[in-house]
Amino acid sequence: MTNPSTPVFWRDARMPHVELRKVADGREVCYALHTHRHWSIGAITAGESTFLYRNDQYHVGEGALVLMNPEWPHACNPIDNQPWAYLMLYVDTSWLTRLRFEAGLLETCDWQDIETAVITDPEQYQGYCAMAESLLDPGRDLLEKQSRVAEYLLDLMQTLAGQPAEAVKPPSGTLAAVAAHLDNHCTDEISLDDLCAMSGYSPGHLVRAFRQAYGLTPHAYLINRRIQHGQNDLKRGTSIAEAALNAGFADQAHFQRTFKRLVAATPNQYRQPSVQQQENATAGK
Repeated sequence: MTNPSTPVFWRDARMPHVELRKVADGREVCYALHTHRHWSIGAITAGESTFLYRNDQYHVGEGALVLMNPEWPHACNPIDNQPWAYLMLYVDTSWLTRLRFEAGLLETCDWQDIETAVITDPEQYQGYCAMAESLLDPGRDLLEKQSRVAEYLLDLMQTLAGQPAEAVKPPSGTLAAVAAHLDNHCTDEISLDDLCAMSGYSPGHLVRAFRQAYGLTPHAYLINRRIQHGQNDLKRGTSIAEAALNAGFADQAHFQRTFKRLVAATPNQYRQPSVQQQENATAGK
């Protein structure tokens, strides 16, 4: 019998733009502050939890949807060990940008953040759960899954179109250069001295300014990128030991501890193929 606290990940190589996570009992699911490159939307399907999003904190319960822009720091966690359950859909930012642009919701095919953080509309919630149920059901065919995702997200984007994004300018100049350096060398050993030399900032000033701009310290930003690197490897079937090494971790144990802290799942749980993937492999697809 599957432990209800064990996360279930659904992925299908034929739909690389979406990934779904399901947790039936989230009392043991705790996240450190982190970010994603993709856009995310989750549904609280039972109980309640806290939702920390940038500088705000929300108390969300069953029937609520939570939305997360790419690169916005966030964390959802249980309240006093009370049971809660959720579904989380991760959507490729480029794919969703094209969907919005082709529907006339964006003037250019460039990502625009969405200001809304929490939705409590029952119709939107029920539509989300129906879409998730379709993805998790191995008996549904590919066309239905693709159609449900596209239709639901397009409807949601149209609903939110009248709610423009918060006027937050992305970091530029020196801090953006530091972030780009961390992005491009996330698997390398990087010292604070190196970052200070390239930025001209003192150590204390750099850490404080970077956290104000990105919501994470340079070190937390680097570790977040390394875990994302590891996730990509694990999706491709890379062994945990090799994924740890490729991501720049000194040993597998450190990678596993950090992965669990940021992803709230073990590397092995994340690496396990979904039911749909297993059926595809069995069928020779």
